[in-house]
Amino acid sequence: MIEVVRPGPLATVQDLGRPGRAHLGVPRSGAADERAFRLANRLVGNPEGAAGVEFTFGGAELRFRRRAWIAVTGAPVPVRIDGRAHGTNAPCFVPDGAVVEVGMPPSGLRSYLAVRGGVVVDEVLGSRSTDLLSGLGPAPLTQGDRLPVGSSEGLACIAVDVAPAPPIPEAPVLRLLPGPRNDWFAEDALATLTSALYEVSPDSNRVGVRLDGPPLVRAREGELGSEGMATGSIQVPPSGLPIVFLADHPTTGGYPVIAVLASAAVADAAQLRPGQRLRFRV
Repeated sequence: MIEVVRPGPLATVQDLGRPGRAHLGVPRSGAADERAFRLANRLVGNPEGAAGVEFTFGGAELRFRRRAWIAVTGAPVPVRIDGRAHGTNAPCFVPDGAVVEVGMPPSGLRSYLAVRGGVVVDEVLGSRSTDLLSGLGPAPLTQGDRLPVGSSEGLACIAVDVAPAPPIPEAPVLRLLPGPRNDWFAEDALATLTSALYEVSPDSNRVGVRLDGPPLVRAREGELGSEGMATGSIQVPPSGLPIVFLADHPTTGGYPVIAVLASAAVADAAQLRPGQRLRFRV
């Protein structure tokens, strides 16, 4: 059992989400930075989809009611176990009754804690993920919450001492693919999107990254019928300011999508902080 002493600004239980249910109106959700989440589980010998904890801006404190192995990945944060410093991207042993402190990241936004055996809160529609948009899954963590931990019986041995992680760039360049509705925009809209410097708005969350910068001008008026949305879609509302959809995005939307992030760029988008600047490239 893990007791939440302090959850920080936002801490949620996440796994790899609820894929395959978008036609029923159920978002996928799951870890926003799937790359970092999968790594955390591999480091402690879990299946990559075992549930763990996603921290936004760190600042958390957890008490472990039995000994455990953990790994922290994603945005680099100071990690202390009963006051002793430990590294990220590596398995760490937690004694019975110890307190794990996850500090504030100097760069990036979201960090992940995996525990050997996984967090085994109740599943909702086949997943333990918290979905902030739909309300599915467990509520965001609060002080006093207790998270059950699964058995480690039958899991792979912990065979990795440390895993190098790519640094989080100060001004990342996110690769994208044009379409599917770039024909709804002026001829120079895509050129504007891929040449201008955009800034992350404070209104961003797990649903999407809202951007401030040059607006993208439409060539067509009227409303688009609702259609399916994919993670990484760059949707443009009437303001002309793009929104990059993340893990908790809606399954459908009625604003045109000018482009979609390449799969590898979604993890970088999930680590963008308010005020951070970025560029797009085809």
